[in-house]
Amino acid sequence: MIGSDTEALRASALAVDLRAVVGKLKRRSREQAPLGDLTESQISVLVRLERDGPATVSALARAEAMRPQSMGANIAALTAAGLVSGAPHPTDGRQTVLSLTDACRSWIMSSREARQDWLVRTIKAQLDPAEIDQLASAIGLLRRLADS
Repeated sequence: MIGSDTEALRASALAVDLRAVVGKLKRRSREQAPLGDLTESQISVLVRLERDGPATVSALARAEAMRPQSMGANIAALTAAGLVSGAPHPTDGRQTVLSLTDACRSWIMSSREARQDWLVRTIKAQLDPAEIDQLASAIGLLRRLADS
């Protein structure tokens, strides 16, 4: 029984540390390519459109578990910023199919490249070859956690 209590306490402490480190790494990464005035919801919509392709406001609202009115406000802001554009739905003229603009795709790509460059430089500057091997081994473990 003592062993399982110790393991539970260790797992709990590890979870706290892991969340803190991943959060800090995420914040540091975001600093390399600022997202401007976009909200988390707006960023989530852009990521979904990039990953899943064009969608209607109602499909996006369902996918993001938002009310259609709230999603409409997000889409209006993204459209005004030139990040999203709409086209008539091919079979339902009452709906608009939204997609990322070319400018948005370029912005996403350059943001990812900036974050990637920072991370590569930081890994090379802060870790020795043995630590890089340890980090590579940890990636598999982290992936298992993320995929569970």
